[in-house]
Amino acid sequence: MRKLLLQLDSSRLASVFDKIVAYDAGADQVLSYGGVAPEDVRDLVHGCIFTRGPKDLHNTAVWIGGNNMSQGEQLLAMAQDALFKPFTVSIMLDSNGSNTTAAAAVVKIEQAMDTVKGKRVVVVAGTGPVGQRVAGLLGKGGAKVIITSRKPEQGEKARRSIGERFEIPVEITELSSSDQASKVLDKADILVNAGPAGVMMVPKAAWFDRGVKVVVDFNAVSPVGVEGVELNDAGEKRGGAVVFGAFGVGNFKTKLHKRCVARLFEKNDLVLDAEGIADIAREMLAGS
Repeated sequence: MRKLLLQLDSSRLASVFDKIVAYDAGADQVLSYGGVAPEDVRDLVHGCIFTRGPKDLHNTAVWIGGNNMSQGEQLLAMAQDALFKPFTVSIMLDSNGSNTTAAAAVVKIEQAMDTVKGKRVVVVAGTGPVGQRVAGLLGKGGAKVIITSRKPEQGEKARRSIGERFEIPVEITELSSSDQASKVLDKADILVNAGPAGVMMVPKAAWFDRGVKVVVDFNAVSPVGVEGVELNDAGEKRGGAVVFGAFGVGNFKTKLHKRCVARLFEKNDLVLDAEGIADIAREMLAGS
C-alpha cells in the first residue's frame, strides 16, 4: 500500500522543500495544500482517513507546515480534533522548520553538557519560533532560561507564550545592542543565538574564554550572529566552549526531519511536536 502524506501548509504555497524531504524520507505521494485555514482542516483530514480501513492507516500521515508557527499550532489542534478511534493517523508539526531546528540544537547541547539541569541558558533574540522552542525544551530539561529581546513588550509576550506552552518559568532581559552582550552573558553556561540573519548579536569578547560551555548560532548569513563561531562548526572547541554553527546544526536537522517523516508511517497515533521530535533526535544520537 502506498505511503500518502497530506501536507497542510498555512502559507499561500505549500513548501517545496518540505515536499522534497518527504519524498526522500519514503513518502510515495505527497498531497499538498497551501493557504490552509483552521476551518479547512477537518474535511481535508477526513478525506484521507475514510478512504482506508483502520488497519491500513499507518500508511497515511499528516504534515503541518507554513511560515507561521502560531497558525501551524492552530492547524495541529484542528487536525487532532478531526481524528477519532479507530480512525487516527500520525501528525507532525514543523512550521518553518522551527521544531526540527530547535530539537536538533537542543539535543546537541544536551550531548555536549551531559545534563542541562541547573545550567544558565541565554537565548539571544528568543522571541521567534525557533528561540521559543529552544527555550522551552531546555527549560523542560531543568535549565534556567533567559531570553533576550530588543523590545520589552515583545519579550514579555514570548515569555508568556513559552510558559503556557511548555509549563516552565522563563526570564526576559533586554538586548538592544551588541555592547550589552557581555553583561547579559555574565555567568551563562549556554549561549544560543536565534537572532535575525546577517546581524552580529554577540561579539567574541562577550563569550570567548569567559566560562560559556556551549554556543549555538543559527545565523547562516554573513556576518554570523556570534562572532568567533564558524558556519560549519559541529562540536569544535573554541574559547573554552563547544560550538555549533548554522550548518553544523542544519546538517543534523535535515537528517532529523527525514527520520521524523519516516516515523510517521510506522504507527497511526503519533503526534510529533517539539518534545516528540526532540525524543527522536535523542534516539538518533544514542544510536550513532
